[in-house]
Order: sequence, then structure tokens, then C-alpha cells
Amino acid sequence: MDIRYNMFGESCNRMVSRLTVWACARPPTLRFVADFTDDAVLVKALAARDQDAFAYLLDRYHPALVRLAQQYVPSRAVAEEVVQETWLAVIEGIDRFEQRSSVKTWLFRILINVARSRGVQERRSIPFATTARLDDEPSVDPRRFRRLGTGARGQWKRPPHPWGNPEQRALDAETLETIRRAVHRLPPDQCEVITMRDLLGWSAAEVCDALELTDANQRVLLHRARSKVRGALERHYDHGREP
Repeated sequence: MDIRYNMFGESCNRMVSRLTVWACARPPTLRFVADFTDDAVLVKALAARDQDAFAYLLDRYHPALVRLAQQYVPSRAVAEEVVQETWLAVIEGIDRFEQRSSVKTWLFRILINVARSRGVQERRSIPFATTARLDDEPSVDPRRFRRLGTGARGQWKRPPHPWGNPEQRALDAETLETIRRAVHRLPPDQCEVITMRDLLGWSAAEVCDALELTDANQRVLLHRARSKVRGALERHYDHGREP
């Protein structure tokens, strides 16, 4: 009986000792994770030079910034330099940011301004106008449509050939390179819009805000850009078509 009691008592003492150590030990520090998806929180953290806030921006936007910068300058290396200049401008300008737009829009506006300036230095013609100029440039060559005859006017005279399995063709490296070259040859305003809409996945409202365009201008520029890229793809496919 005494042995059982002693054994039981020893076990209880060991348990109490362990619980006492746990109770007296310093509780683990729980790091508060801010919700940087909230612009108000993000701006406050950036102004306080919170490293986590800057890391959040880097992780979320750096690849997209490089991709857009490449539309203005001749190489990825120069695009990386443009983005580095952009990050420095963000750090230096965050205290003056008035939150009239989203942090995302503000960030990309800075990039566009830096990239345009750098593009001019790299001897590429990049306009500085904030409002795109729209002219009477047709989206598709008018010669491909019928002009005579009431019933046939406006119909295709030379309709596009069917591409056949366009999904698979889009995955081909040669096709992707054709698209890249076509986008690169676009007028700067069209290049900006199609890059932001179709390559970066921006909404129309975000593009209008970042580039200071009207919704109508944005739609026209996007339509013309897409038409030219499609025309480049059509020529690419027709060139490889057997006679």
C-alpha cells in the first residue's frame, strides 16, 4: 500500500513539477500579421517603414512591374533597373501619397513615368502625353471588305482562314514569340493598354485610372491592339499553311 502511495505520489509530483515549469515559462510571442490587402493598413505600414509591408508589395507586384517595363525598354536588364528606380521612388514618396487612388495604381503610375523617361533615354519614342490620341486608324484593313453592292457591303472579301486548335497553337513557343513581337511593335498607347488588360489581367477601370484614359479611349485602344495582334497571328499561320 505504501509502495503504491509512494509511486502515485511521485508521479503526481513529477506532473505538478512539469505543469509549474510550463506555467512559469515565458509565453510565446505571437506576431501580429497585418492585413495588407487593406490599402489603409498598407499605406500606414509603408509610411512606418514596415519591412513586411514592402515585402508584400515586392512579392505581389515585382514580376508584373518588370513585365510592363519591358514594353518601354530594349532589354530585361534595363527593365529591372526601371523597376528598382520605381521601388526607390515608392520609398521616397510614400509620405506624400494622399490615397486618391489605390496603392496598386499609384505604384504602376510611378513605373510608367520612370519607364517612359528611360525609354526615351534608350532611344525609343515614348510619348509623355497622359491622354491617348485617337485617330481614324482602322482595326482591320478596309480592303478586306466589300464596298460595292447594297447587300454585300461590309462583308468579308478575304475572310480569315480558320486556325485550327488555337489553344494548342497558343502554347507553341513560336506563336508566343509572334505575339510578343506584335505587342512590341504596337503604338505605345495601344501597347500599354493591351499589356495591362491581357497580360497583367487588369480591369478596364484600373487601366483608365492608371493611364488617365476615358473608358471609351481604353476600349478603342484595346480593340485596335487586339486586332493588330490577331492580324500578326493570321499572317504567321498563313505563312506556315501549305499551298
